[in-house]
Amino acid sequence: MSLATLDVSQHPNLPQSSATLFAAKAQKKVTFEEIAKVVGRDEVAVAALFYGQAKASPEDIKNLSEYFGIEHATLEQQLGGFPDRGKSVEWPPKEPLIYRLMEIVQNYGYAYKAILNEKFGDGIMSAIAFSTHVEKEVDKDGVTWVNIKLRGKWLPFTRF
Repeated sequence: MSLATLDVSQHPNLPQSSATLFAAKAQKKVTFEEIAKVVGRDEVAVAALFYGQAKASPEDIKNLSEYFGIEHATLEQQLGGFPDRGKSVEWPPKEPLIYRLMEIVQNYGYAYKAILNEKFGDGIMSAIAFSTHVEKEVDKDGVTWVNIKLRGKWLPFTRF
């Protein structure tokens, strides 16, 4: 089993909670999927907590504290505020997987926009009222594929 870990020295813009949570994850040798079952959230949402890109609820803090044996007050202090989203990734991204995700938008963004506008009208998909899920698929030939589902509330532009 491969585990996502973090060398915090390579990511100077991450919050202190990232070091705390990734160290606990490595020590316990668990995946985000396993943590998600305990926390009661999707694994992407849990990973976002680890990277400081999502707001932790009091229940998230309690569950993570109990699961990892981290002092509740420590996690509450580190995770209790509002996240400073977006500053953990340099621009343009150099990490190949993140770069490829950006490349998808670069290559197909206008195609998505045209189709979404035709189906929903003039507006945007929210990244606030939003959820996502990742699935692994193996086809009949044994080729592994990734499925990323993006679900965002449609926000029509208003006339004023």
